[in-house]
Amino acid sequence: MGMMSEFKKFAMKGNVVDMAVGIVIGAAFGKIVSSFVNDILMPPIGMLIGGVDFSDLAFTLQEAVGEEAAVTINYGSFIQTALDFIIIAFAIFMVVKGMNRMKKKEEAKPAEPPKPTNEEVLLAEIRDLLKKD
Repeated sequence: MGMMSEFKKFAMKGNVVDMAVGIVIGAAFGKIVSSFVNDILMPPIGMLIGGVDFSDLAFTLQEAVGEEAAVTINYGSFIQTALDFIIIAFAIFMVVKGMNRMKKKEEAKPAEPPKPTNEEVLLAEIRDLLKKD
């Protein structure tokens, strides 16, 4: 089997396509959550603590010297990124929880009893014939 046909077989498996769709949707969801945190959630929080823009919060370790930029620890950006992560993690948790609940409902359905094997059918027929006599 050639490399291209092997790759085509791999790429056309359902799991790979599902995973690719999940990654694309996850990336888009991440952008939505980042916008939600940066544009909707953080401005009112900043206003409540005194009109602070979180993206401006930083500790300056070294002031700018000539053409060199200042060295800062941008803890405001870190807070925004941490909130992004918490919201995304919670949303994923809720999706997984819902999927697990649906799986449990499927598992809770009683399974059909297994069909008797040919030997069991034959023995039942012999038993029934012996009862008639």
